[in-house]
Amino acid sequence: MDWFINFFSSISENYGHFFSWSDVVNTLSDPVSWGIIGSLVLLEGLLSADNALVLAVMVKHLPKDQQKKALFYGILGAYLFRFIAIGLGTYLIGFTLVKVLGALYLFYIAYKGLFKGGSEEEIKNKGTSFWKTVLLVELMDIAFSIDSVIAAFGLSNQVWVLFMGGVLGVLMMRGVAQLFLRLIERFPELEQAAFLLIAIIAGKMLAGAFGYELPQVAFFAILIAVFVGTILYSSRKKKRAADKEA
Repeated sequence: MDWFINFFSSISENYGHFFSWSDVVNTLSDPVSWGIIGSLVLLEGLLSADNALVLAVMVKHLPKDQQKKALFYGILGAYLFRFIAIGLGTYLIGFTLVKVLGALYLFYIAYKGLFKGGSEEEIKNKGTSFWKTVLLVELMDIAFSIDSVIAAFGLSNQVWVLFMGGVLGVLMMRGVAQLFLRLIERFPELEQAAFLLIAIIAGKMLAGAFGYELPQVAFFAILIAVFVGTILYSSRKKKRAADKEA
């Protein structure tokens, strides 16, 4: 029974961080925390821009007022999932095996995105009822959240950093999806760059499992280099294509 008591005590302590004002203040006042949150938001925005369109298609058959309700309930479900996953995950991520499995899963996601055209699936929704549509939206939101939550644990194990990154990421996915879609349309290689960052995060998590922690400054430098480098590469590629056509 000792293991159960220790497990319950650790989980309770983790969830207690959600309600700790000092943790909130420390997160908001730490520039490194904001750097991680910004990284999570950017990554989720790039990976999930098209997911917002998938969800829009899923609720398209409903009346306008019900469409908004279904998507709103979906957001609540996404936040609840993150609350549960972060509380449990900050305990489980302390185990080396969990870190290794998480890193391997992220490597698989990166491989699939870079070399097999991503994991987009055709969504068919044949006029289902409102509550069945809400359930489908909830399940889809959770499916979209799993990859980003696991990737988040590769960057931090602080509850409020992870939760704020997830909250802002979901809002980005729903609120400014069109902005990210236009960004990806203008620089198509950014989609592959997002999966490259997933691979880098996987490497960071795997190294952490064996005692080596990549400094956050180094990670932010890599993030900026990949993002800016991809935009420059994409711009030059389009310019060369335009010159050939001229």
